[in-house]
Amino acid sequence: MIEPKEQLKIILKGVQQCVNEDELLLKLERSYKLGRPLNIKLGLDPSAPDIHLGHAVVLRKLKQIQDLGHTIIIVIGDFTGRIGDPTGRTKGRAALSDEQVKENARTYCEQIFKILDKEKTVVRFNSEWLFGMTFEEVMKLAAVTTVARMLERDDFKNRYENEVPIGLHEFFYPLMQAQDSIELNADIELGGTDQTFNILMGRTLQKARGQEQQTAIFMPILEGLDGKEKMSKSLGNYIGVNEPSEVMFKKVMEVPDDLIIKYYELATDEHPDEIGKIKKELVDGANPRDVKYRLAKIITSLYHTPEEVEKAIAYYDAAFSRKSIPDDIPVLIVDEDRDTLYDAIPRLIAMGMVSSKSEFIRLVKQNGVRINGEIIGDDDLNMVLINSDVIKIGKKKFVRINK
Repeated sequence: MIEPKEQLKIILKGVQQCVNEDELLLKLERSYKLGRPLNIKLGLDPSAPDIHLGHAVVLRKLKQIQDLGHTIIIVIGDFTGRIGDPTGRTKGRAALSDEQVKENARTYCEQIFKILDKEKTVVRFNSEWLFGMTFEEVMKLAAVTTVARMLERDDFKNRYENEVPIGLHEFFYPLMQAQDSIELNADIELGGTDQTFNILMGRTLQKARGQEQQTAIFMPILEGLDGKEKMSKSLGNYIGVNEPSEVMFKKVMEVPDDLIIKYYELATDEHPDEIGKIKKELVDGANPRDVKYRLAKIITSLYHTPEEVEKAIAYYDAAFSRKSIPDDIPVLIVDEDRDTLYDAIPRLIAMGMVSSKSEFIRLVKQNGVRINGEIIGDDDLNMVLINSDVIKIGKKKFVRINK
């Protein structure tokens, strides 16, 4: 096992807040001395099973801690999912059915094991202990905190001030999440900054029950490809962990230059010392594109096989090399989800790229149309266009897709 201070350096890489660092070092020193792994907890709400790099920020941190030899415990909130965490919402979230919870949990687990080592990860469902609690135990749980404390939570406070109803059952969500920490004897709990209140409630309950308080680690929000908003599928600025290697590599190359270091810190497992060298490279005048190229290879390698990564690199080099595509080419704006190559033909005609639909189809049949360097055939006319695709028509006409 790595010595405690080096572990601390790795654990704190990219962390927004740690409550508290001194406690964490003491836990690591005791673990190192006794050879006993720490229990690291992450609670997952099974209502949103489609993971992108923004969701994976916490999972990547768990992987780094797992590689240090500690025990990762994933808590699937199948019981709390019946209530729904109202965090950040102006009204309570609709409860999920048992069938929805089970299906979402299955899908979530499939994706998290693209990051975590399945053989070294413990998965628990909080219905194991919450379902069997007696009414007396629930009352004792509720007595740990006050309504005033609950109203410190921003979403509850805003709803109360705006006279938006708050169900009493909603107050139990942070309490039940705190009970998870008691049952697991959690040493550390991780989460995003939107989980601050819930995770700190775990510390409160542990103290009330005479259990050593967990260290709370909060990871920052990762901005998406637009460089401004939180990564989100609904905003189209995301990089999905299940996307093909070619798409993932190309999307990472679209990350704004000023977010390169943040992506190294939050979306990779690179050592803090290595990231320090990369920062110096950029300060000393290194081309951000070259640094980002390495970043794209690293991130793609985390989710794909070496063969798929090499394919992605070859695809990108062929399609987006400065030697093969002019610097200044027209842009064609298409619909986010539905536009196919066939749908785009009328707009290509309007741009003067082709004179008619029949001419475009004739060029396709003659191998005269390429997308990202790949020859397009009849069967490809229904392919959905994605952001930054480059269409080459004939020998000299280029157009870049923008969504």
